[in-house]
Amino acid sequence: MPWFVFPIVAFLCGSIPFGYLFGKLKGIDIRQHGSGNIGATNVWRVLGKSFGLPCFLLDVLKGFVPVVVVMNLFRFDGMGQGLLFDLPASTVQLQGQHLVQFVHVLCGLCAILGHNYSPWVGFKGGKGIATSAGVLLALFPFFGIALLLLIWLAVFLISRYVSLASIVAAAALPLLTVWGAFHHGKFQHGTWNRSLLAFSVIAGGMAIYKHRSNIERLRQGTENRFKKSA
Repeated sequence: MPWFVFPIVAFLCGSIPFGYLFGKLKGIDIRQHGSGNIGATNVWRVLGKSFGLPCFLLDVLKGFVPVVVVMNLFRFDGMGQGLLFDLPASTVQLQGQHLVQFVHVLCGLCAILGHNYSPWVGFKGGKGIATSAGVLLALFPFFGIALLLLIWLAVFLISRYVSLASIVAAAALPLLTVWGAFHHGKFQHGTWNRSLLAFSVIAGGMAIYKHRSNIERLRQGTENRFKKSA
C-alpha cells in the first residue's frame, strides 16, 4: 500500500467526533452547550466525568493508534522494533531516515487536523489537545512526555484553567524538542529528528490558534475555571 494512504487514514481516524457522539447518547447536541466545543473538556463540563473521561481517552487513542501503526510499518535501520507490537515491515521502499520520520509526523499532524476540522460535523471540531497528546505519546520519548505533563499540571493546578495549561504546554513543546536533542547529543552528531521539531512547532501553533477565543477570555477575565463535576 502506498505510504501516502496512511496520512489520509490518520485524518479519518482523528475526525471521529466522539464528543458529538457522546452528546447524542444523552440526547443533546454538545455544540449547543457549554463552550460549544466537541472536545473532552466541554463534554466533561456538560455531561460529567462519566462521559468526559471516556471521551478524553478515545480522543487520545485516535491520535496514538494511527501513528503507532505507521511507526511499526515504516522504519529505518537502527529504529528498532515496534513500540507495542511487531507488524510486518512495509514493502514500500522509503529512502532515508528523514523521509520515514516525515511520514510518521505527517500522520500525527493529519490525525490532529482530523479532530480539529472533522468533516462529520461541518469541518468544525475540537482544539486538538487530547489527540495531540496521543500523537506525542507515540512520537516522543517518555521523559519528554513526562516534562510536558508536569508543565501542564503545574499551570492547571495553579490557575485551574484548562485552556491556559494547554496553551503553555503547546508553547513549551518546540522548546522541549530542541532541549531533548541537545540533551541526548543528537544535535552535535546531526542525527536529530528535524521532522519532529517541525511537528512540534506546527502542532503547538495549531493548539494555540484553536485557543484564540480562550486567550481573549483570559485577557478579559471571563474564562471559566475548571470545576469538578459528577
